[in-house]
Amino acid sequence: MTNVVNYINSNIESYIDELKEFLRIPSISTSAENKMDMIKGAEFVSAKLKDAGMKKVRIVKTSGHPLIYAEWLEAPEKPTVVIYGHYDVQPVDPIELWETAPFDPTIRNGKIYARGATDDKGQMYTHIKSVEAFLKNHGKLPVNVKFIIEGEEEVGSSSLSEFVANNKELLKCDAVLISDTALFAPGIPTITLGLRGICYMQVEVTGPDRDLHSGTFGGTVANPINILAEIINKLMNKNGHISIPGFYDDVLKVSALERQGFKKLPFSEKNYAKELGLKELKGEKGYSTLERSWIRPTLDCNGIIGGFTADGAKTVIPSKATAKISMRLVPNQSPKKIASLFSSYVKEITPKSVKVTIKDLHGGNPVLIPMNDKATIAASKAMKKAFGKPTVFMREGGSIPVVSKFVKKLNVTPVLMGFGLNTENLHSPNEHFDLKHYHLGILSSAYFLEEFAK
Repeated sequence: MTNVVNYINSNIESYIDELKEFLRIPSISTSAENKMDMIKGAEFVSAKLKDAGMKKVRIVKTSGHPLIYAEWLEAPEKPTVVIYGHYDVQPVDPIELWETAPFDPTIRNGKIYARGATDDKGQMYTHIKSVEAFLKNHGKLPVNVKFIIEGEEEVGSSSLSEFVANNKELLKCDAVLISDTALFAPGIPTITLGLRGICYMQVEVTGPDRDLHSGTFGGTVANPINILAEIINKLMNKNGHISIPGFYDDVLKVSALERQGFKKLPFSEKNYAKELGLKELKGEKGYSTLERSWIRPTLDCNGIIGGFTADGAKTVIPSKATAKISMRLVPNQSPKKIASLFSSYVKEITPKSVKVTIKDLHGGNPVLIPMNDKATIAASKAMKKAFGKPTVFMREGGSIPVVSKFVKKLNVTPVLMGFGLNTENLHSPNEHFDLKHYHLGILSSAYFLEEFAK
């Protein structure tokens, strides 16, 4: 490993330059205007995989954005790891809040600022560079490696889901390595053992068949916005407990040992609130902030649309009002079952003075990874070597739907070895990635390939 580590350390500046080049590509998957940029993003990844020494590199055309597949399978009797990542990024709005242009990478205080820096271009690119370090120095890898890099993670991964379902033999492996999660805190090596799932619903309340004058008709008909607000209010009680009947029936109980482990993590609720610009935190009674975020299901209204929202005043009772509502799910909860329970309850509490339409927009299953899995142990040892301190284990409040698809379709354990931070403004203006973690991520990836071979 000495040659590999020295190679990585001596080439880190060129790795940063390559990342800048990657970040200049505005690969926004949700925007039709950026279709050609998505192709450029796929071509960049493909070229760098070839430069690294990977074999059978190809861009796979899909009904959406391209996938990139590559492999190196010349380590007989050794395990195989699939490395997953995505080259697509979120939109940049509101653009006026960016301190520098989102696709003009800028380094400030040891951090690189650009859209996609931490989610997921910077994190994903660490693995291409670690593979390159082995192949350039030794001409071989310690294990067999397959890359599958997609361009639709930010819009649901539909093309990848189809590809995985149709190519189980091609993607056959012993572990899937994913770096799209976070460190618990700066400089602390972290393996994520659980992800919450998601159930995303839309509720549309319709009253009169057109907008009405609030003076002439006010007080005589139901206002869809008012009714929608009442519905949302009834979804959760004052203790932060979700009111939907049957919602908690399948929640997997967390062991006292794991809860005790959370308490040992260096976490300050006061600092957490301060970083968010809050004076006080709020959540389900009886649970700590970390537990609320990691092991408890939640319900949040993500957006409300209805009535007059432009500047000035317009006195109307709107015909319709719509809310987007997401529920984060924990192990054993099913998004399909929760969607059904949600729909039934909302219909039950909706008055006859309005009509309600409920849509299930999308869902993803939660994931729980065993701590004693071989790949997880290898990742833990690898990060300890790279960071020089013991690896900690945590869960993540967010969802990565593709992880559960890998588990289900490939019957394989995922390894969530992230290098970002939740404070790095992913999905927000001024997204950034700590270049120390970028460097340590490349080293961690290299050590993982060595450890997983044992």
